Amino acid sequence: MTPDSSAPPAPLIPATGWAIIDSTLREGEQFARGNFKTGDKIEIARALDAFGVEFIEVTTPMVSAQTHADIRQLTSLGLKAKFLTHVRCHMDDVQRAVDTGVDGLDLLFGTSSFLREFSHGKNIAQIIDAAQEVISWIKTHHPALQIRFSAEDTFRSEEADLMAVYRAVSDLGVHRVGLADTVGVATPRQVYTLVREVRKVIHADCGIEFHGHNDTGCAVSNAYEAVEAGATHIDTTILGIGERNGITPLGGFLARMFTFDPQGLMDKYNLDLLPELDAMIARMVDLPIPWNNYLTGEFAYNHKAGMHLKAIYLNPGAYEAIPPGVFGVGRRIQAGSKVTGKHAIAYKARELGLHYGEDALRRVTDHIKALAEQGELDDEHLEHVLREWVSA
Repeated sequence: MTPDSSAPPAPLIPATGWAIIDSTLREGEQFARGNFKTGDKIEIARALDAFGVEFIEVTTPMVSAQTHADIRQLTSLGLKAKFLTHVRCHMDDVQRAVDTGVDGLDLLFGTSSFLREFSHGKNIAQIIDAAQEVISWIKTHHPALQIRFSAEDTFRSEEADLMAVYRAVSDLGVHRVGLADTVGVATPRQVYTLVREVRKVIHADCGIEFHGHNDTGCAVSNAYEAVEAGATHIDTTILGIGERNGITPLGGFLARMFTFDPQGLMDKYNLDLLPELDAMIARMVDLPIPWNNYLTGEFAYNHKAGMHLKAIYLNPGAYEAIPPGVFGVGRRIQAGSKVTGKHAIAYKARELGLHYGEDALRRVTDHIKALAEQGELDDEHLEHVLREWVSA
């Protein structure tokens, strides 16, 4: 079949350099505790749209009749974000997906020797033939739909095989090609290098999407290197939930990118809504937000050591690369500990309208440190000690 070249082209590469495809409603449903009901899906979609993500990826409608109905309900919400559905590069899947009202189809086909042998049994030539049939049909019958073709298990595939597939689907007119670190084995250097090589074989107006699993703890770094190398779309989920250890977390990716382009992120997204997103998913999967979670963890902006506290009081930027208020969170100054310092105690006292001479300041600091050896002083206890010391 010949693709319909008269159809108006859909947006390809984002003008701002890169865009987020949030997959909480697809990859997130593959998380051990990800079992979202219809109401949950609507809440998640509305929250992501309010945050400002450009794309929301949903589960394939082939899962069930209920999932099919849920997708149709989501796409009728009138949200600004575009909906994509993740489907096998198979005519049955595609024909069922096109009537859900989504804006695009995210096609996938395993290209590694593992998946070719143990999943679908096709060789590279057969994969390309199947892609040609499906992509040509979509472009002929549904030319307004965006199309992504992803080589599943990209980073365990032979490079020659990948380039043959990516070149072929780019020639067929897909909007994006997908690089998927399906089992989380890629290193940042590998991601950067492969994205650069893929860019050489696809058309200039074809985007590159990166989907990175976190099995080896590299998902955020890999996503950043993908962008550095020219990727145009990054897959994320809220709190990083997904199959096994999950994928690139939305908050982690934003934290990484903020240090390079803070104004750009503030212009693109409503960053102060991130705590609400994380809390929403934590509630739905019935797990706490990790204590060391990017930006929104309980101790993400906790300062305790004396040297740190002195600098934080003078200029928070001394020990904070990202201002907490931008992401709707606050900092905690933990002055009542055994590792506190006299400058932190002096600042805490001044906040209470108390003032000490140098000798008294040193002595009250030593007293607080000694007390804290038996346990941290909370703010109420610390205030009591400081006031008691003044009146003693």
